[in-house]
Amino acid sequence: MQWVTKQIKRLFAARRDLFEEGGKLEKLGPFYEATETFFLYPVIPTRKKPVVRDSLDLKRFMSLVIVALLPPTVFGIWNAGYQSRLASGLSTDLLPAFMTGLYFVLPIILVSYAVGFFWETLFAAIRKHPISEGLLVTGLLYPLTLPPDMPLWQVAVGMSFGIVIGKEIFGGTGRNIFNPALTARAFVFFAYPAQMSGDAVWVAVRDKAGQTVDAVTGATPLSFTELAAPFNSIKELLQANGFNLSKLFLGYYPGTIGGTSALLCLLGAAFLIILGVANFRVIAGGIIGLLAMAGVLNLFAGPGALPWFGVNPIYHLASGGFAFGIAYMATDPVSGPGTNRARWIYGFLIGVLTILIRVFNPAFPEGVMLAILFMNLFAPLMETIEIRLKIAGRIPNV
Repeated sequence: MQWVTKQIKRLFAARRDLFEEGGKLEKLGPFYEATETFFLYPVIPTRKKPVVRDSLDLKRFMSLVIVALLPPTVFGIWNAGYQSRLASGLSTDLLPAFMTGLYFVLPIILVSYAVGFFWETLFAAIRKHPISEGLLVTGLLYPLTLPPDMPLWQVAVGMSFGIVIGKEIFGGTGRNIFNPALTARAFVFFAYPAQMSGDAVWVAVRDKAGQTVDAVTGATPLSFTELAAPFNSIKELLQANGFNLSKLFLGYYPGTIGGTSALLCLLGAAFLIILGVANFRVIAGGIIGLLAMAGVLNLFAGPGALPWFGVNPIYHLASGGFAFGIAYMATDPVSGPGTNRARWIYGFLIGVLTILIRVFNPAFPEGVMLAILFMNLFAPLMETIEIRLKIAGRIPNV
């Protein structure tokens, strides 16, 4: 292993002069730096005091988020293939289902990274700074929020919008107001509603014309809301269509690529909290806000009330992409608040807004996306208020 590391160091050292200032390939310096630090720790020395040492740099920090995203990614690939083969009347064995899912999902992930890397390299070359490590996370988060049948050119357009308008227009990593992956997702949701809504987009099949059978529909649990009128409750409706609580919690139903399994998302959240990457206050606040708001609405459930009023709060937690959003997107340290009380309130209000959007606006049953983007807008204000309250509470030094 040491021999391999030594050879990689020697390879990069032999080419470094070409990419440094004054070199023939100076413009590609950010690309060289990003490639080198993917394999090796940065060689940038600290030239001025004070010298701060930390065992975890930003690239390794982002790598831990990637590790936490691997379980929902692998499961999402299998689930996309499973739903596709089930709809086509083919065998749903583990390996064939996984390979079918890989056929649909891998191109979406590759396009997301390729387009994101292009824009990052371009802006890094123009502004003469290293390529942001945040792309490692954004490039995977964004495709996991998409349906497996999403056209690749729309994936590319959405990623371009998320990187350029959601991040670079504000000055790049660390200065963006909104989460770039959610910005990209929101753009394609409103720009291409036919490919992001309805029952026809959540199950990817190769030959939709002739092979789809009636055993499975492409409807997600949340999209059944519009059909609630003939039933006594949403719970009854979901169970009549095969969506019991355990199935919702485990996630093997049509939906976004990586957002269906609440179980894996909560395990990923626990992993990030234990390692100190994600703040537990945001996640706990979000879950408390969601359960509290759903519980309050339960008190007003009755004849004439909206169908979602009477749903058990646990169903809200297990349905849709709330678990994915609160675990991986609301905890973004850039677009979220950085003080503890603000984090509690920020997470709590995301949970509350998710329920309010889901219950009162049937056009947007997946309310967590809009809830997080809305709270991104208020995160700096909440942080400022907390800091000013702390300063005002200090005893004057007289």
